Amino acid sequence: MRKRQRVLASVAGAASLALVAACSSGPGGDGGTIQFLAPEDPAFFEPLIEAFEAAHEGYTVEYTQVPFDQYNSTVQQRLSAEDDTIDVYAVDQPRVPWMAAQGLLEDLSDVEEEARAATTEGQYSTGIHDGKLWALPVWNSTQLMFVNQDALAEAGVEGPSTDPDERWTWEETAEAAEAAQEAGTEWGLLLEQTDYYYQLQPLAESLGGGSGVVGEDMLEQDVANPEWVRAMEWFGATFEDGLSPRGVGSFETSPLFADGDVAFFVGGPWDLGGFADSDVDWTVAPMPYFEGGEAVTPSGSWSWGVNPASQNKDAARAFLEYAALDAEGNLASTERQTIIPANIEAAAEYLPRVDTLAGERSAGASDLITYEVQNTAVVRPVTVGYAQFEEVMNTAFADIRNGSDAASRLEQAGEQVDDAWEPLR
Repeated sequence: MRKRQRVLASVAGAASLALVAACSSGPGGDGGTIQFLAPEDPAFFEPLIEAFEAAHEGYTVEYTQVPFDQYNSTVQQRLSAEDDTIDVYAVDQPRVPWMAAQGLLEDLSDVEEEARAATTEGQYSTGIHDGKLWALPVWNSTQLMFVNQDALAEAGVEGPSTDPDERWTWEETAEAAEAAQEAGTEWGLLLEQTDYYYQLQPLAESLGGGSGVVGEDMLEQDVANPEWVRAMEWFGATFEDGLSPRGVGSFETSPLFADGDVAFFVGGPWDLGGFADSDVDWTVAPMPYFEGGEAVTPSGSWSWGVNPASQNKDAARAFLEYAALDAEGNLASTERQTIIPANIEAAAEYLPRVDTLAGERSAGASDLITYEVQNTAVVRPVTVGYAQFEEVMNTAFADIRNGSDAASRLEQAGEQVDDAWEPLR
């Protein structure tokens, strides 16, 4: 008989996260209760947990959600205190090196061969630090441009194709967005993550500015080079000129597109499902690039790791490997959300489904996602200083969005990164 899944309530911070590990057996046992921590809606994991428990007699999984904006700090605080009431937890992929260096991840090198075979080389590499494997990728991502066909029709503009070979430039997109505004659409262009490095890295990368992190030890910054400045000047101008709205934070943006108030919206595959109920006649197109530059898209998502302080490591490893290395388990983790499985076999089965998520509107999305993942994707910098880097850069992006001069603000950000990294060098 399948065990009843237990999903714990979402909690707001570390103080209220005092869980009691209810392990029926310790390391080396035949089962146990696995405490799992991540930022997603509990409903997303119900199919995975049910499938795992059905396939692993004696094991149960209890899930706790921590809000996204509090997740990294909460996990860091609890693991640093050697909290043994966490067994498996989600890790933002560029944070893996720092977490490993701090002793907050269990060494998984004994499954290197299986891990490498299960996913792409790029995804596999996100779990490596100092020659060892510390986390397994569960999901991947990319970005798509959602096109409001109703808005473009009002403006007499023919929208872009889904074909990557016919990818629009940012300059073309801005021009069409302005025309849509003149025809009555409130906003011309909107990036879903308005001040997150994940989505803004490709702007500088498209112009040849690099990731902003350089050096053999990946602890040198280069965020104020001419290409970064040009990219951020363009970004800031979209708000200054009224093309994009100020005062709308990251992940508060999608309702504007769903309501028909935005002509072009750059977001993730998760929005394919999110926009399925919208009355807007939309299509998908490749993420734009700068004229004269390269086509670049972001990638990466969450990996999962095991807490070294866990008292139930065998059970934790069983759950982690089922979710990442087993195609059936990895596919189950995507059943209730539109996210790309990191497992190659699972992705091959999953991706064709996205073409029908929103009827004809999402047609061609699977081929576009596959193309971007294989040809234009860049990873975020793999450095032990990523957490500090991201925090500084996200603040700088917000300031530029709100009117700060791009060149001087990037110079300041570079100095702040240098100061934050000094103890790590």
